[in-house]
Amino acid sequence: MSKLDKKDYKRALKAMQRELVDLARWVAESGVRIVVLFEGRDSAGKGGVIGAIREHLNPRQVRVAALPKPDEREKGEWYFQRYVAHLPSAGEIVLFDRSWYNRAGVEKVMGFATEAEVEAFLAAAPVFEKLLTDDGIILLKYWLTCDQEKQEERFAERHEDPLKGWKLSPMDVAAREMYDEYTRARETMLKATSTANAPWTLVDFNSQKQGRLTLIRDLIDRIPDWCVPPERVPLPPLEGAPHEESFGVIEPLPDFRPET
Repeated sequence: MSKLDKKDYKRALKAMQRELVDLARWVAESGVRIVVLFEGRDSAGKGGVIGAIREHLNPRQVRVAALPKPDEREKGEWYFQRYVAHLPSAGEIVLFDRSWYNRAGVEKVMGFATEAEVEAFLAAAPVFEKLLTDDGIILLKYWLTCDQEKQEERFAERHEDPLKGWKLSPMDVAAREMYDEYTRARETMLKATSTANAPWTLVDFNSQKQGRLTLIRDLIDRIPDWCVPPERVPLPPLEGAPHEESFGVIEPLPDFRPET
Protein backbone atom coordinates (compact mmCIF):
# COMPACT_ATOMS: atom_id res chain seq x y z
CA MET A 1 0.00 0.00 0.00
CA SER A 2 1.48 3.38 -1.01
CA LYS A 3 1.80 6.00 1.70
CA LEU A 4 -1.12 8.41 1.84
CA ASP A 5 -0.13 12.05 1.31
CA LYS A 6 -0.91 14.17 4.36
CA LYS A 7 -2.72 16.86 2.35
CA ASP A 8 -4.82 14.26 0.54
CA TYR A 9 -5.66 12.65 3.88
CA LYS A 10 -6.77 15.92 5.46
CA ARG A 11 -8.82 16.85 2.40
CA ALA A 12 -10.60 13.49 2.35
CA LEU A 13 -11.14 13.48 6.12
CA LYS A 14 -12.60 16.99 6.13
CA ALA A 15 -15.12 16.03 3.44
CA MET A 16 -16.20 12.99 5.46
CA GLN A 17 -16.40 15.02 8.66
CA ARG A 18 -18.85 17.37 6.93
CA GLU A 19 -20.94 14.32 6.09
CA LEU A 20 -20.73 13.21 9.72
CA VAL A 21 -22.06 16.60 10.84
CA ASP A 22 -25.06 16.18 8.53
CA LEU A 23 -25.53 12.59 9.66
CA ALA A 24 -25.51 13.61 13.32
CA ARG A 25 -28.13 16.26 12.61
CA TRP A 26 -30.31 13.62 10.96
CA VAL A 27 -29.83 11.32 13.97
CA ALA A 28 -30.97 14.10 16.29
CA GLU A 29 -34.00 14.97 14.15
CA SER A 30 -35.08 11.38 13.49
CA GLY A 31 -34.47 10.01 16.98
CA VAL A 32 -32.35 7.14 15.67
CA ARG A 33 -29.98 5.40 18.11
CA ILE A 34 -26.55 4.30 16.91
CA VAL A 35 -23.95 2.16 18.68
CA VAL A 36 -20.49 1.69 17.17
CA LEU A 37 -18.02 -0.78 18.69
CA PHE A 38 -14.28 -0.35 18.13
CA GLU A 39 -12.20 -3.41 18.92
CA GLY A 40 -8.74 -4.47 17.81
CA ARG A 41 -5.11 -4.92 18.66
CA ASP A 42 -3.43 -2.71 21.24
CA SER A 43 -2.10 0.35 19.35
CA ALA A 44 -4.21 -0.44 16.27
CA GLY A 45 -5.69 3.07 16.26
CA LYS A 46 -9.05 2.96 18.03
CA GLY A 47 -8.56 6.27 19.82
CA GLY A 48 -7.42 8.04 16.66
CA VAL A 49 -10.40 7.05 14.53
CA ILE A 50 -12.84 7.80 17.36
CA GLY A 51 -11.28 11.25 17.70
CA ALA A 52 -11.56 11.85 13.96
CA ILE A 53 -15.23 10.86 13.97
CA ARG A 54 -16.30 13.10 16.83
CA GLU A 55 -13.92 16.03 16.28
CA HIS A 56 -16.64 18.35 14.94
CA LEU A 57 -19.69 16.73 16.56
CA ASN A 58 -21.63 17.76 19.65
CA PRO A 59 -20.12 15.78 22.57
CA ARG A 60 -23.50 15.81 24.32
CA GLN A 61 -24.99 13.93 21.39
CA VAL A 62 -22.04 11.79 20.30
CA ARG A 63 -20.55 10.16 23.37
CA VAL A 64 -17.54 7.91 23.90
CA ALA A 65 -17.82 4.99 26.31
CA ALA A 66 -14.37 3.81 27.42
CA LEU A 67 -15.01 1.79 30.54
CA PRO A 68 -12.24 0.99 33.06
CA LYS A 69 -11.86 -2.48 34.50
CA PRO A 70 -14.89 -3.50 36.58
CA ASP A 71 -14.89 -2.76 40.30
CA GLU A 72 -15.86 -5.32 42.92
CA ARG A 73 -19.58 -4.52 42.69
CA GLU A 74 -19.59 -4.66 38.89
CA LYS A 75 -17.88 -8.06 38.98
CA GLY A 76 -20.99 -9.39 40.71
CA GLU A 77 -23.42 -7.98 38.10
CA TRP A 78 -24.81 -9.53 34.95
CA TYR A 79 -21.86 -9.20 32.57
CA PHE A 80 -23.59 -6.82 30.12
CA GLN A 81 -25.12 -4.66 32.86
CA ARG A 82 -22.52 -1.89 33.03
CA TYR A 83 -22.50 -1.55 29.25
CA VAL A 84 -26.29 -1.20 29.08
CA ALA A 85 -26.03 1.98 31.18
CA HIS A 86 -24.07 3.62 28.35
CA LEU A 87 -26.42 2.77 25.48
CA PRO A 88 -27.86 5.75 23.56
CA SER A 89 -31.23 7.37 23.97
CA ALA A 90 -33.18 8.71 20.99
CA GLY A 91 -31.06 10.95 18.78
CA GLU A 92 -27.72 9.85 20.25
CA ILE A 93 -24.62 8.04 19.00
CA VAL A 94 -22.35 6.10 21.36
CA LEU A 95 -18.84 5.06 20.34
CA PHE A 96 -17.49 2.20 22.47
CA ASP A 97 -13.70 2.34 22.78
CA ARG A 98 -13.57 -1.39 23.54
CA SER A 99 -16.79 -2.98 24.64
CA TRP A 100 -18.38 -6.10 26.04
CA TYR A 101 -16.00 -8.00 23.76
CA ASN A 102 -13.28 -7.55 26.38
CA ARG A 103 -14.45 -10.91 27.69
CA ALA A 104 -13.63 -12.67 24.41
CA GLY A 105 -10.28 -10.89 24.05
CA VAL A 106 -8.13 -9.61 26.89
CA GLU A 107 -10.08 -11.38 29.64
CA LYS A 108 -9.78 -14.72 27.86
CA VAL A 109 -6.14 -14.40 26.81
CA MET A 110 -4.87 -12.91 30.08
CA GLY A 111 -6.83 -15.32 32.25
CA PHE A 112 -9.25 -12.84 33.82
CA ALA A 113 -12.23 -14.97 32.79
CA THR A 114 -12.68 -18.72 33.00
CA GLU A 115 -13.27 -20.88 29.94
CA ALA A 116 -16.85 -21.37 31.11
CA GLU A 117 -17.37 -17.59 31.37
CA VAL A 118 -15.96 -17.05 27.89
CA GLU A 119 -18.13 -19.79 26.40
CA ALA A 120 -21.20 -18.33 28.11
CA PHE A 121 -20.35 -14.90 26.73
CA LEU A 122 -19.93 -16.16 23.16
CA ALA A 123 -23.35 -17.77 23.37
CA ALA A 124 -25.00 -14.74 24.99
CA ALA A 125 -23.50 -11.91 22.91
CA PRO A 126 -25.52 -12.61 19.72
CA VAL A 127 -28.71 -12.84 21.80
CA PHE A 128 -27.92 -9.57 23.60
CA GLU A 129 -27.13 -7.81 20.32
CA LYS A 130 -30.31 -9.08 18.69
CA LEU A 131 -32.28 -7.51 21.54
CA LEU A 132 -30.57 -4.20 20.71
CA THR A 133 -31.17 -4.37 16.96
CA ASP A 134 -34.74 -5.68 17.37
CA ASP A 135 -35.44 -2.58 19.44
CA GLY A 136 -34.25 -0.39 16.55
CA ILE A 137 -30.65 0.36 17.57
CA ILE A 138 -28.23 0.52 14.64
CA LEU A 139 -25.23 -1.56 15.77
CA LEU A 140 -21.92 -1.43 13.91
CA LYS A 141 -18.95 -3.57 15.00
CA TYR A 142 -15.43 -2.81 13.75
CA TRP A 143 -12.26 -4.79 14.36
CA LEU A 144 -9.06 -2.85 13.62
CA THR A 145 -6.24 -5.08 12.40
CA CYS A 146 -2.49 -4.47 12.34
CA ASP A 147 0.56 -6.69 11.92
CA GLN A 148 2.83 -7.47 14.86
CA GLU A 149 5.72 -5.53 13.27
CA LYS A 150 3.55 -2.42 13.03
CA GLN A 151 2.30 -2.93 16.58
CA GLU A 152 5.90 -3.06 17.83
CA GLU A 153 6.72 0.20 16.03
CA ARG A 154 3.81 1.93 17.76
CA PHE A 155 4.70 0.47 21.15
CA ALA A 156 8.25 1.79 20.75
CA GLU A 157 6.92 5.23 19.83
CA ARG A 158 4.70 5.29 22.90
CA HIS A 159 7.59 4.15 25.08
CA GLU A 160 9.82 6.99 23.89
CA ASP A 161 7.22 9.79 23.77
CA PRO A 162 6.32 11.18 27.23
CA LEU A 163 3.06 12.55 25.78
CA LYS A 164 2.01 9.06 24.68
CA GLY A 165 3.38 7.04 27.59
CA TRP A 166 -0.04 6.73 29.21
CA LYS A 167 -1.13 4.68 26.17
CA LEU A 168 1.38 1.93 27.01
CA SER A 169 0.04 0.09 30.04
CA PRO A 170 1.61 -2.83 31.93
CA MET A 171 -1.18 -4.95 30.41
CA ASP A 172 -0.07 -3.94 26.90
CA VAL A 173 3.51 -4.94 27.71
CA ALA A 174 2.42 -8.28 29.15
CA ALA A 175 0.27 -8.97 26.08
CA ARG A 176 3.14 -8.39 23.60
CA GLU A 177 4.26 -12.00 23.84
CA MET A 178 0.74 -13.31 23.21
CA TYR A 179 0.08 -12.05 19.67
CA ASP A 180 -0.86 -15.51 18.38
CA GLU A 181 -3.13 -16.17 21.36
CA TYR A 182 -5.02 -12.94 20.63
CA THR A 183 -5.33 -14.00 16.99
CA ARG A 184 -6.88 -17.32 17.95
CA ALA A 185 -9.22 -15.63 20.44
CA ARG A 186 -10.30 -13.16 17.76
CA GLU A 187 -11.03 -15.88 15.22
CA THR A 188 -13.14 -17.79 17.75
CA MET A 189 -15.00 -14.60 18.64
CA LEU A 190 -15.67 -13.64 15.02
CA LYS A 191 -17.00 -17.09 14.20
CA ALA A 192 -19.36 -17.10 17.18
CA THR A 193 -20.61 -13.49 17.12
CA SER A 194 -20.71 -12.25 13.52
CA THR A 195 -24.41 -12.52 12.72
CA ALA A 196 -26.77 -11.25 10.04
CA ASN A 197 -28.14 -8.52 12.28
CA ALA A 198 -24.75 -7.59 13.82
CA PRO A 199 -21.86 -8.58 11.52
CA TRP A 200 -18.23 -7.78 12.17
CA THR A 201 -16.30 -5.54 9.76
CA LEU A 202 -12.50 -5.85 9.73
CA VAL A 203 -10.46 -2.80 8.70
CA ASP A 204 -6.75 -2.76 7.88
CA PHE A 205 -5.04 -0.23 10.19
CA ASN A 206 -1.41 -0.87 9.27
CA SER A 207 -1.74 2.63 7.84
CA GLN A 208 -3.76 4.54 10.39
CA LYS A 209 -4.67 7.39 8.04
CA GLN A 210 -5.90 4.99 5.37
CA GLY A 211 -7.67 2.93 8.02
CA ARG A 212 -9.51 5.96 9.42
CA LEU A 213 -10.75 7.02 6.00
CA THR A 214 -11.84 3.47 5.14
CA LEU A 215 -13.71 2.98 8.39
CA ILE A 216 -15.43 6.38 8.41
CA ARG A 217 -16.51 5.96 4.78
CA ASP A 218 -17.99 2.56 5.61
CA LEU A 219 -19.74 3.91 8.71
CA ILE A 220 -21.38 6.73 6.76
CA ASP A 221 -22.44 4.40 3.96
CA ARG A 222 -23.91 1.85 6.38
CA ILE A 223 -26.44 4.29 7.86
CA PRO A 224 -29.58 4.09 5.67
CA ASP A 225 -31.36 7.13 4.22
CA TRP A 226 -29.76 9.71 6.48
CA CYS A 227 -29.55 12.60 4.04
CA VAL A 228 -30.75 15.89 5.53
CA PRO A 229 -30.39 19.44 4.14
CA PRO A 230 -27.73 21.55 5.89
CA GLU A 231 -29.16 23.92 8.47
CA ARG A 232 -27.73 27.41 8.86
CA VAL A 233 -28.76 29.39 11.92
CA PRO A 234 -29.49 33.04 11.00
CA LEU A 235 -26.94 35.49 12.40
CA PRO A 236 -28.43 39.01 12.21
CA PRO A 237 -26.16 42.03 12.74
CA LEU A 238 -25.87 43.45 16.26
CA GLU A 239 -27.75 46.63 17.04
CA GLY A 240 -25.57 49.42 18.37
CA ALA A 241 -21.85 49.43 19.02
CA PRO A 242 -20.14 46.24 20.23
CA HIS A 243 -19.41 46.11 23.98
CA GLU A 244 -15.81 45.97 25.16
CA GLU A 245 -14.68 43.47 27.80
CA SER A 246 -14.20 45.09 31.21
CA PHE A 247 -12.03 42.49 32.95
CA GLY A 248 -8.25 42.31 32.96
CA VAL A 249 -6.25 40.08 30.64
CA ILE A 250 -3.01 38.47 31.83
CA GLU A 251 0.15 39.10 29.86
CA PRO A 252 1.36 36.27 27.61
CA LEU A 253 4.40 34.26 28.68
CA PRO A 254 7.62 35.95 27.49
CA ASP A 255 8.62 33.08 25.20
CA PHE A 256 5.26 33.29 23.46
CA ARG A 257 5.17 37.00 22.69
CA PRO A 258 4.66 37.64 18.97
CA GLU A 259 7.65 39.04 17.13
CA THR A 260 7.43 42.76 16.32
